[in-house]
Amino acid sequence: MTMLIGILALAVGTYLIRLSGPLLRNRMTLSKRAETLLKAGATVVLLALTVTSALLVDGAWAGWALPAGVLVGGVLAWRRAPLAVVVVAAAGTTALLRLAGVA
Repeated sequence: MTMLIGILALAVGTYLIRLSGPLLRNRMTLSKRAETLLKAGATVVLLALTVTSALLVDGAWAGWALPAGVLVGGVLAWRRAPLAVVVVAAAGTTALLRLAGVA
């Protein structure tokens, strides 16, 4: 029961946070500089998450296979390949390199 209450509380909180954007958009004005910084901040956070996930596993170096798979997936995504192709190619690259003994 406690878990259900926690899930419902998180769901309501998430909904209210998402709802606040459209409701407050007309009430608040941001300078162009602030808008630029917020957009750049989101990009930096996503990039940091990608780099951390690609290079580290359990706080240690992931080896060369995982970054190579991420690189292949990134290139295919940049070339606008379908998502399924990107995921399969990235996972396949990592798996084949690990099978070949590349850690």
